[in-house]
Amino acid sequence: MATTHQQEEVEGASPGEQLIEACRRNNTDLLQSLITAAGSPTAAASLLNDTKTVLGNHAYHEAALRGNYEIIDLLLDQDLFECDPLTRLDADTPLHSAIRYLNTLPLPLSPHNLEYALGLITMMLEAGSDPRIRNKAHLTPAALCDPGLGKVREVLEEAVFVQMERGGFDEEEEVDGAGEEEEEAGSDSGSDFDREELEAQRGQRNGNGNSKGF
Repeated sequence: MATTHQQEEVEGASPGEQLIEACRRNNTDLLQSLITAAGSPTAAASLLNDTKTVLGNHAYHEAALRGNYEIIDLLLDQDLFECDPLTRLDADTPLHSAIRYLNTLPLPLSPHNLEYALGLITMMLEAGSDPRIRNKAHLTPAALCDPGLGKVREVLEEAVFVQMERGGFDEEEEVDGAGEEEEEAGSDSGSDFDREELEAQRGQRNGNGNSKGF
């Protein structure tokens, strides 16, 4: 439930601004009120799918970057909700964003955090998120995983295999424009794992003992 201070901060804000705040703070009450106020599933989907931050992140990315399970669960319940929007800066899908969050959790993962991580990624996959999409760094969500997230990576790789069995997508296909402007230092290593990205995320993990729950 939102505090009085939080309610004051969103008072007078546009629906889009309130949506971003709800996704950042895991405020399901505020999100539900915005969905209801939209008046129809189509109008609600337009708000949820089209709202972006000044940096070009969609509301779904903002929730995934913080591992906000409850908000993501509510978002994915909405009709016409887009599961694979791309960020402007990195061409990340929300699956990439969720992995960026999970990469900041202390390793080895506690049983609680492992259960949470697997539940979050499985929920997103079952709702329709595509694990095969590569971002501008040519990384799939599985390739973005810290080596310590082995079980999470296994779930993603299994999902890729299932999608490939169904057909209709080239495993090597990249999102439009991905990686055209830049080349990653580790691109010649024979692996699609980005170690510079890992080191940056390990720095974020330093001192971060917080964990999420269902």
